[in-house]
Amino acid sequence: MELMKYEDVVKHLKQKKRTPNLLIGNGFSISYSPSIFSYNALSSFIDSSEDTELKKLFDIIKTSNFEQIMRELDLFVQILNAFNDSVETIKRLTVFSEKLKRMLIEAVETSHPEHVFSIPQEKLDSCAEFLKMFTDSNGKIFSTNYDLLLYWVLMRGNNGNCIDGFGRDKEDGQEFVPAEEADYSELRWGKHKDEQNIFYLHGALHLFDISNEIVKQEYDGKNNLMEQIKRLMDNGTYPIFVTAGSGDEKLNHIKHNYYLAYCYDALCNISGSLITYGFNFGEYDKHIIHAINKAAVKNCDERLWSVYIGVYSDEDKRHIESIASEFKCKVSIFDAKSANIWGS
Repeated sequence: MELMKYEDVVKHLKQKKRTPNLLIGNGFSISYSPSIFSYNALSSFIDSSEDTELKKLFDIIKTSNFEQIMRELDLFVQILNAFNDSVETIKRLTVFSEKLKRMLIEAVETSHPEHVFSIPQEKLDSCAEFLKMFTDSNGKIFSTNYDLLLYWVLMRGNNGNCIDGFGRDKEDGQEFVPAEEADYSELRWGKHKDEQNIFYLHGALHLFDISNEIVKQEYDGKNNLMEQIKRLMDNGTYPIFVTAGSGDEKLNHIKHNYYLAYCYDALCNISGSLITYGFNFGEYDKHIIHAINKAAVKNCDERLWSVYIGVYSDEDKRHIESIASEFKCKVSIFDAKSANIWGS
């Protein structure tokens, strides 16, 4: 049987007057450039590494959460220093921490376009138009990607309906200073979270937890975003992102960060219908299915009624058919290629 086309999905939801929400995964970025983006780029480089000490460390700590590993290494070095313990061990750990940081930065650099202007305008316009359908229809957009592609499209697409929850505050003691003369903070999350409709479920490279504030990095007129991210990592501050691990491990990471937890709760409470693109619902994505099911079983009219899952191949289709019973709402499958997100 021929798969539904994306335009048929949109037409059907409009007829039903269902709010469309969007969930994008790695396939969103891969469809832009298969040669640049790959699945789990920031974690797969560990598996391919020949560094036995690196693999031993990840096995001991039992996590692939880079932020946690780097912090635990730094804390351990501080403890050793406090007790004047083995100078040689401290030196080895410090060198190792620097090596891990370098590897992370290298993985980011090699798996990402240099800057927003690397994206051809026609591709950007096509994607921005695709996303606009959701925000113009009061829907929400969720991403499990940590790359900057979605952020760049939203930034250059000039869609005023896109709200990621970040904003600036006047610095302390400036309440009565005219707006044009005031000094403002960096972009902090929370100021516009009640209107938020863009959610990074697994964090992203431009989001940092700095002094108990979730801060968004932006182009500062001098250094592009990737340069700023690398500079922060050089100084021991790491992006918020959930890389690999089981669904339970991912959910545990999410619950221990208030921004990620807020985004996850938002997915648990969507209503209408959910369209997924480039998200394969693999063995480590059970936490996403769990969130969808929480939205589907809400005892009210404002519940999630259906999920439309985009697939690229017969193999993808068979996989979704094999797990369809795990969802507590209607599941339909459509041809992901027919969405033509990035244009021809």
